[in-house]
Amino acid sequence: MNRLWQALDTVADRTVLPGYSKLGFRLRERRWQPLPPGSLTGRRAIVTGANSGIGKAISHGLADLGATVHLAVRDLARGNTAREELEARVPGADFQVNELDVASLADVRRFSDEFLDRHGTLDVLVHNAGVLPERRTESPEGHEITLATHVLGPFLLTGLLVPALREAKDTGRVIFLSSGGMYAQRLYDDDPEYRSGEYRGPAAYARTKRMQVVLARMWARRLRDEGIVVHSTHPGWAATPGLASSLPGFDRAMGPLLRTPEQGADTAVWLAASRQGGRTGGQFWHDRTPRPEHYLPTTRETPAQRDRLWTFCETATGFRP
Repeated sequence: MNRLWQALDTVADRTVLPGYSKLGFRLRERRWQPLPPGSLTGRRAIVTGANSGIGKAISHGLADLGATVHLAVRDLARGNTAREELEARVPGADFQVNELDVASLADVRRFSDEFLDRHGTLDVLVHNAGVLPERRTESPEGHEITLATHVLGPFLLTGLLVPALREAKDTGRVIFLSSGGMYAQRLYDDDPEYRSGEYRGPAAYARTKRMQVVLARMWARRLRDEGIVVHSTHPGWAATPGLASSLPGFDRAMGPLLRTPEQGADTAVWLAASRQGGRTGGQFWHDRTPRPEHYLPTTRETPAQRDRLWTFCETATGFRP
């Protein structure tokens, strides 16, 4: 029976639509054990881009398990609105709103300094903030905006918060919210800023999501002796405000099959709270199961390419772990 189920799960994953839609979630959740109440009591978490969509759903899930959750958001007004909504859903939970523009390296440094000054411990860091622009734009430091938001900001934030993650009560956990779209893209270590060719927002998004998965594995190796695990995961296709505004045609076409934000958030919450999530990092997850990082031979990168990406991030952020 287990082999049959695994075969069905694999087929659903490889054929994409069944696995990424709510159909795949409903198929798989029947075999899952619920997380014990209070799994994250006494733990502290940061979720970037937490004011809507999957980020807000992750924040809800973490708080429901007892965590203190920092909503790291660009817009404080929207963050405070999200906090009020979350407090109504999880009475007594501790939600704290912190201003953070992940695309700004200067703001990442400010946020990290303030967090370390006020809190000596961090148990969970979720890199969820995302953008999908219509045209090529740049961050305050002059980096292409999806690269700054998905790669450089999270790279710097992770590195600066390692001292707090070392002090986690159990195992410090870092979770990157990637995308299944990365399967169609190779690692563009030769043009990370997307300066060559016709710029397309969805391609820029998928390229940087590929980079996240590569960097998560590299961070996992570097931090495994520090008591910190690093994972990447993708949420499937979820109905969020970001999807509706960035890909309205896809949102309309797939509407009935899209997952809820809570379903999209499930694996990230599970990785943050479960015993399995505290074990060896570096894997790419979907629906609580490790998945291959490549399905196409043309997307496979070499160790030299991975090293070049890491060196680029060190140079661009001015941070060397």
